[in-house]
Amino acid sequence: MAKELRRPDTMPCHNQQLAPAATASQCPEPAEPGGGPGQDQVGGPAKLPANGAVAGPAGDSAEGPPPEDREPEDLSFCQLGPQLKLLPMNDQIRELQTIIRDKTASRGDFMFSADRLIRLVVEEGLNQLPYKECTVTTPTGYKYEGVKFEKGNCGVSIMRSGEAMEQGLRDCCRSIRIGKILIQSDEETQRAKVYYAKFPPDIYRRKVLLMYPILSTGNTVIEAVKVLIEHGVQPSVIIVLSLFSTPHGATSIIQEFPDITILTTEVHPVAPTHFGQKYFGTD
Repeated sequence: MAKELRRPDTMPCHNQQLAPAATASQCPEPAEPGGGPGQDQVGGPAKLPANGAVAGPAGDSAEGPPPEDREPEDLSFCQLGPQLKLLPMNDQIRELQTIIRDKTASRGDFMFSADRLIRLVVEEGLNQLPYKECTVTTPTGYKYEGVKFEKGNCGVSIMRSGEAMEQGLRDCCRSIRIGKILIQSDEETQRAKVYYAKFPPDIYRRKVLLMYPILSTGNTVIEAVKVLIEHGVQPSVIIVLSLFSTPHGATSIIQEFPDITILTTEVHPVAPTHFGQKYFGTD
């Protein structure tokens, strides 16, 4: 099962194993000035540079505002609670994240790693869906008490990068129905605009796995959820499957839709926004 996210004292440089979720009243206190260095091991956060900058090449770095300017986001992030879930971190996942972020990685290695990470996210996303108990008979005639999916699930990919996750979902659920939404940013206003939406006709009765690999600002997913709501889908039955998220992206989505669930592998100030271009070979 995915662990619920607890906001550490400082953002980890990589998505380490995080402690169980805390309630709003248990949010960590801000670090004391001049405090000791962050832990650099599983189970503790690793510290970012004091000025909030994240090392990286031009176009893949971010310099945040002073800590006092970021406090409101930190507080709201801490209160996201069980709606934001992280895959438990291990070396395999961290290696896949590293290859995807590496600008020198070949497209073949990138796609192979992305597909593996997508499969892990999809498997955990399916684990969030309801099951019911059932009994089957084994070839030797014994009864086995097991579980099976309840019917009424579907996937929705946000084009284009969300389509990279469709095969991973089909590999796990061969007959699942998948809808599509095309959302692009207006060149002048930079606001997300819906251009196309096609869903199963009874989507309002289904639980929805909304696929979008990179949550940067969260605007695209917010617009997609609004379209789903217009088609009768309640946010409480929507699970957003993503590979990487920024704190701002996750916060924006959950503040807009408090009942939605987000499942991701990493929350980091810098998201690999080149994902779609490199996966589809248009970089």
